[in-house]
Amino acid sequence: MKRALLLLLLLPTAMIGQKINDAVWITEKHDGYQLHYTPSDLQNKNTYGMLLDQGMLTVKTFFHSTYPQLFNVYVHPRRHSLDSAWQKDWNMPDFKSECWMVASGIATKLDMISPKQWDREACEHVYGETTKTQQLITHELVHVYHGQRNVSPDFSDTEGIDWFVEGLATYASGQCDSIRLAEVKIALADDKIPKTLDQFWTGKLKYGLSGSMVMFIDKKYGRSKLSGLVPFRKKSELLNALQTTESELLQGWQKFVLNV
Repeated sequence: MKRALLLLLLLPTAMIGQKINDAVWITEKHDGYQLHYTPSDLQNKNTYGMLLDQGMLTVKTFFHSTYPQLFNVYVHPRRHSLDSAWQKDWNMPDFKSECWMVASGIATKLDMISPKQWDREACEHVYGETTKTQQLITHELVHVYHGQRNVSPDFSDTEGIDWFVEGLATYASGQCDSIRLAEVKIALADDKIPKTLDQFWTGKLKYGLSGSMVMFIDKKYGRSKLSGLVPFRKKSELLNALQTTESELLQGWQKFVLNV
């Protein structure tokens, strides 16, 4: 009781007492979202708020638009808390996340392991790599924006657009960098590129493949046309909107990547 009173004194604008997965969560209202965290992240909330605000600004600038709906951000203190949330959301009670999984975003919310815990709770992610940390959070915020404007808010009712969903988040967040593009170029030279869009979001090069395809669409058709693809849930709808075929798109992408 004394601890709760102390937190109330420290957080006059916060709501305390929401209980999820046997943990007490603190809720703060921010511009465009509600931030939920546990007492263990009391000292990190401002830092995380800045990461989220910067990510949202990047998304808004990229799309020349804002988020149409408020959403929730849950900062999970440990992996087991994140797993519990995903088990409930996905109706998969036995689900256990891979070590590289630290966050996910859909129209209504963004879940993430507390970034300062990534070094102990995850692999492939280092909190101290500030640019990559920001880009990862921005990546998930792109998913939130995309979900809010897509006919399938959680992307569960989409067909053949995994490459676009993930490629858009990779490209818009800045993760489709020179290193990933160089890896794709090498794979092209070695003739180790998937032959269909459905295969782009597979394998070790999936971020580079999918991100560079969205980059190509952006450069060839323009940002307005790219943004106009966000509501579609089927690959056929995207191709029809671009007035092209999958084969033509792949051919154009290959020439673009080799010269970028």
